[in-house]
Amino acid sequence: MGVTVSVLASGSRGNCALVATTRTRVLVDAGISCRETFKRLKQAGEDPRMLSAIVITHEHSDHVYGLATLARKLKIPLFVNGATYAAWRRSLKDSGQETPGSGYRESFDSGRRFVVGDIEIFPFTIPHDAADPVGFTLRGEGVKVAFATDLGYLPRNVCEHLRGCDVIVIESNHDVEMLRIGPYPWSVKQRVMSRVGHLSNETLAQFFTNEYDGSASFLVLAHLSEQNNHPELARRAAEKALGPRQTLLNNRILLAGQSEPLQAIRL
Repeated sequence: MGVTVSVLASGSRGNCALVATTRTRVLVDAGISCRETFKRLKQAGEDPRMLSAIVITHEHSDHVYGLATLARKLKIPLFVNGATYAAWRRSLKDSGQETPGSGYRESFDSGRRFVVGDIEIFPFTIPHDAADPVGFTLRGEGVKVAFATDLGYLPRNVCEHLRGCDVIVIESNHDVEMLRIGPYPWSVKQRVMSRVGHLSNETLAQFFTNEYDGSASFLVLAHLSEQNNHPELARRAAEKALGPRQTLLNNRILLAGQSEPLQAIRL
């Protein structure tokens, strides 16, 4: 079978993806409802009961909205770092929701690898306004997949982790001009544009021009704002930055959406 990457949802209303090898299936974030997660997994040809684990990047609701129900129903390991877990449980308590038991929780630390089945996972620190946010690289069957969304800029450590990847799922959140003239309050605009906010099309293009090593077969532009971006703006900025490195067989650009799962990437 090889490795399959399925981005089930991506955006400010919920984020969730699956990385699968022949015998291991890891869900990255759980930002849509349990019902919708199951529905989209089945659309992708996957059985939710076959999930091996869930890994969480940070505690914002668009990444953990369905987590409590999933944890109770599936009873599989939940990998989340200490600060994120504490912040998530506080938010559940504050909203009057039942907090799931901690019996299936597995802790990790940024910069230290852990293993789920035959997938090696490396969490790395990212700059975002959350308790202890991380991105992930996942390695299995000779394939390296990276997730780097919800970050205000691309520091050196993140750029290093994005080297040698076969698939990169990376944020292209907003067009700067659309954000500036858009409907958000100024305080929200400042947050989004800050160094602990979200990546713009322009900042991502700078990464592609100056830091990216050109190794990935697929580049998935993710977490696009429905208010402050347009898929074609994000695509054009990336294509222009990639220039001659973009070919039919390498650096293929895909755009993840909010309402429908992206067609599965198979390697």
